[in-house]
Amino acid sequence: MLVKLSKSQDSTAGDGTTTIFDIASAFLHQCISLLSYGIHPTVIFDSLHKVALKTVDVLTAMVVPVELSDRESLIKFASTPLNSKVVSQYSSLLALLTVDSVLFVVDPAKPDIVDLEDIKIVKRLGGTVDDIELVKGLVFDKKVGHASDGLTRMENAKIAIIQFQISPPKTDIEQSIMVSDYVQMDRILKEDRLCSIVYVRLQRM
Repeated sequence: MLVKLSKSQDSTAGDGTTTIFDIASAFLHQCISLLSYGIHPTVIFDSLHKVALKTVDVLTAMVVPVELSDRESLIKFASTPLNSKVVSQYSSLLALLTVDSVLFVVDPAKPDIVDLEDIKIVKRLGGTVDDIELVKGLVFDKKVGHASDGLTRMENAKIAIIQFQISPPKTDIEQSIMVSDYVQMDRILKEDRLCSIVYVRLQRM
């Protein structure tokens, strides 16, 4: 239960897993003492529920609203959980990248909803944390193809995003073709030649 509680805290806030573990352990310890006094578990549960509601009210009263335009405050808030992690020495850099990346994809009309799928992390072997770069746009994780003659830069390019496979899909079934006469051989060659013509036309398009 405590492990699931820590995971829930980490997925929700990204920090405070140790704190929430200690608080839950202290509550469980006190519950054992109350049970030893003969107090019914239902009464203990109702009391903890009231404590949770009161805690939410107290924390809500302590909240200080922060505007998306206050970039410096957002960076300070992002640095706080990073200071207790392994990468604490890079907290200032990572907090800056985190805030800028979220501000780039967030909708000002709906600041409470951020789709983290819009932020992609591309990892590469080698280098250090100082080599991290924020790219405001699309990153194509592909090598330069020989068909483009090694082209690495093009201005005012027109890009087509195709959501289907041009080449025929490979089957998962292993199969072999048995040819018994020349008629079948000619048919196979014609089909192969036709596929090659279609492929060449697609390349020219």
